[in-house]
Amino acid sequence: MSAHSIRRPGSLIVPSLLAVAMVLSGGCSSKAAKARTVTAQTGSNCYAKALPTVGEGGLAFGANLQTARQKSMNNCIRYAGRSGGTPGTCKVVLAECKN
Repeated sequence: MSAHSIRRPGSLIVPSLLAVAMVLSGGCSSKAAKARTVTAQTGSNCYAKALPTVGEGGLAFGANLQTARQKSMNNCIRYAGRSGGTPGTCKVVLAECKN
């Protein structure tokens, strides 16, 4: 006796409808895709990075080194406090200006 699998015609309807719905709804998003990266604002030629001994640090851009350093320190204090780190130990470890 041989075993044959018998497919019912109705068993393909649901997967077919799901596939069609997925294909049609794929292009319906009204929002454009945006990359979530840190980018400098126009005129922000300098950047600085501050890190605590424990926790997350902060990166910031500014028109000059002093502004970038201050912003990165503020970000470091904020992020270190949120991540369970030590905000009082934040130090600027990198500060540079592009051309």
